[in-house]
Amino acid sequence: MRSGAAIRRTVEFFPATANGTMAKTATFDITSTIDLQEVDNAVNQARKEVQQRYDFKGATAEIEFSKKDGTLKLLADDDYKLKALVDVIQSKLIKRGVPIRNLDYGEVEQAFGGKARQTITLVQGISTEKGKEIVRSIKDAGFKKVNAQIQDEQVRVTSPSIDELQAVIAHLKKQDFGLELSFGNFRS
Repeated sequence: MRSGAAIRRTVEFFPATANGTMAKTATFDITSTIDLQEVDNAVNQARKEVQQRYDFKGATAEIEFSKKDGTLKLLADDDYKLKALVDVIQSKLIKRGVPIRNLDYGEVEQAFGGKARQTITLVQGISTEKGKEIVRSIKDAGFKKVNAQIQDEQVRVTSPSIDELQAVIAHLKKQDFGLELSFGNFRS
């Protein structure tokens, strides 16, 4: 049997609303992911297009995709062909529904034989710095009773009001964090 002090501590830990029922909180998660299978499909389509295009006939144009590393490695004869290769891969990624805002373009490097090389990194998840930026944006917007916290590579937003959460989503969609944000895992 519980003592009165233990019951009081339990009541303090789980605050009740005015009518004595438990307060419900609604949550959602903010993530930023890329479907690697769609990237693979887009790379295969880009390779086929490069083989067919007249401006790439007889030229070096290679696209390597590493699912393990989450990188695309492009190799072309010169900077012009490399830019054309990037355009081809971007158009195929867009058609496959892959957010190109989650691509981190590395420096163009000079490879052997005067060729140009570039590594594109696929950004999966929300980094701690971007997470802090998102949390700061939510707090600066002045939403009442909204709490945001960083959990691994996502941000969890909680509030007792679903309307407040919808307002947070609308606010974040207007912001530019350099990533394609997706909102999911809604619970109320």
